[in-house]
Amino acid sequence: MSIITRIKNIFSKTTFDDLIGVALRQQSISYFVKKSNEHQCESIENKTNRIADATKELLSEKSLAGQCHLVLPNSYSQMVQVDKPNVPELEIRDALKWQIKDLVNIAPENMVLDYFDGPTLSGGQEKINVVCVAKSDLIELVTMLTGDDLNVNCITTEEFAFASLLPIQQDAVLFVCQQPNEEVNLLIVKDGKLFFSRRLRGFAQISGKSEDELSLGTIDALSLEIQRSSDYFERQLKQAPIKVIEVLMPLKHEAFLARKLAENTNVEVKLFAMPVTLENFRDSAVAIGATQLNFMEPN
Repeated sequence: MSIITRIKNIFSKTTFDDLIGVALRQQSISYFVKKSNEHQCESIENKTNRIADATKELLSEKSLAGQCHLVLPNSYSQMVQVDKPNVPELEIRDALKWQIKDLVNIAPENMVLDYFDGPTLSGGQEKINVVCVAKSDLIELVTMLTGDDLNVNCITTEEFAFASLLPIQQDAVLFVCQQPNEEVNLLIVKDGKLFFSRRLRGFAQISGKSEDELSLGTIDALSLEIQRSSDYFERQLKQAPIKVIEVLMPLKHEAFLARKLAENTNVEVKLFAMPVTLENFRDSAVAIGATQLNFMEPN
């Protein structure tokens, strides 16, 4: 089951061919307009730190027309992994609302959720990954973004927008990625499928650190989380070892960070290569990835 919640024909009156990725985040909004022969990419500062205010400002300043792929900030969505309920497929969503109610801070009656199958752990235990959002927040955003010329086509999270940037390949890739001033995501993607994801707290302000500050504990802490994730993937999920780690983080010392991470592991570490024409928009990677979600399916 796809984590992407598709919202088709909501208030829509006109269809436009342009595909628009909009990535919401706490201190700014990034958008990417994908056209047949050109593209447009820009970030708008969030002056009030309120997502809704920044969204209104974006729509007032820019004339956006097309199919919108909306990426929610981590602060809007919560992801948990639970045992897959033993109910018919059509009843899973209703069952999950009550199964996760004590694991999230959203009341079941105000919960919109989607899910995708988790990996089968050693011992054959079947898990399911659940992403939930407050219905009230979602209605506010979709209502603002939907108009005569702009239609919300799908809603997703940072994890899947980032993962869609990776080419489909047989060997697993551990992707260390981040939006500006947001949490760091650790993703493991294999065969175009998201096998594993973790949101790391405590790294949101990493972009403001100097090389010396990064060397004083930050890189070691990040390396430890990477190793833990690799161990889980290989030992608990019984998967082949990670062969490459790719880094996509919007900070001045990104190359330095990657080199230092390489010193702490036997796995190749390299900077993720954006498309040539988009290399200057690494801080808008999520908005760009959102426009490629048709090519990404969850595990």
